[in-house]
Amino acid sequence: MKRLIQLVAAFAASLVMAVIAVPANAQKPPAPTAVAKAQAGSEQPHRLIIQVNTNDAAAMNLALNNAANVDQYYSDRGEPVEIEIITFGPGLHMLREDTSPVKDRVKSLAENRPTVQFKACGNTQENMSKLEKKKVTLVAQASVVPSGVVRIMALQEQGWSYLRP
Repeated sequence: MKRLIQLVAAFAASLVMAVIAVPANAQKPPAPTAVAKAQAGSEQPHRLIIQVNTNDAAAMNLALNNAANVDQYYSDRGEPVEIEIITFGPGLHMLREDTSPVKDRVKSLAENRPTVQFKACGNTQENMSKLEKKKVTLVAQASVVPSGVVRIMALQEQGWSYLRP
């Protein structure tokens, strides 16, 4: 029994010495803040889809306001965010060069908030072109996706949040 006590005491002493011998800089660092995570690129960005499918200036302005507000909120917190405004059907007018009631705001938002992207439905653009017998031109800030609805579905399947103002 005396031998067992000696072995336990020796083990405890060596354990204490091992802990004391660990350099301070080898100890686990504190958990990084949200800002540090964002800067290191290790934090998953917040992701938002904003759907516009109506040719209504008030709805378009609301979508732009929502995008700017969400971007500003996460920017102030130092957290990454990605926002896609996806237009289809009558909502494509938001991104049309000839009919958009908000094209100046789209340009301004794209210039000042690069986290906001504008996507136009290629199906809608093609159908409008056929119906109007002319090429439907989009604002420079827009990029075309094959299908706006399919784009929304794909992003939601990847965990993006969805908003329809």
